Amino acid sequence: MLGISRASLREATRALVHSGLLAVRQGDGTYLVAVDGAAVTLSRKIMSSKTSEVLEVRRGLDASAVPLAAVRRTEADLTALRKALDDRQRSAEAGALDSFVEADLRFHMAVAQASHNELLIDLYASLNVPFRKSLGSAMGQGTKEHEAVYRAIERRDTEGATELALAIVARMEPPEHP
Repeated sequence: MLGISRASLREATRALVHSGLLAVRQGDGTYLVAVDGAAVTLSRKIMSSKTSEVLEVRRGLDASAVPLAAVRRTEADLTALRKALDDRQRSAEAGALDSFVEADLRFHMAVAQASHNELLIDLYASLNVPFRKSLGSAMGQGTKEHEAVYRAIERRDTEGATELALAIVARMEPPEHP
């Protein structure tokens, strides 16, 4: 159909898998993972970054996303934030780490989405996997702080919401050694 040999197609597929643009799932097929080589490069860099570096970037993203969310949020945004918080709480009470992490990530993505800034949303999404790694030890922590961020966003309190969000990130950072 393409006018090339199977061997050529197989080799091209291997090269695209190696570059991170395609993923092969045995018995399921070959899937497009990314359409942009720069996105693949960024993803690899993020995945190999230290947790402290990821948290530094997250602090910067939160400092931008949270005040925008407080100003631009809609009722639908508040509903998404509330649902994620409720799921987070239920998961913590049940000791369900995987669903706790998913709900926590959904909350932070909902904050980014409430900013209504597409670039911020994409940056947050690109950091989801490293954020996930940093949450394993945070099971059930920060419930009151997350609730306070929600309430500040609901009140459109940009300064309060930002201060609270940055305090959550600071709590996740390892103590500095002299």
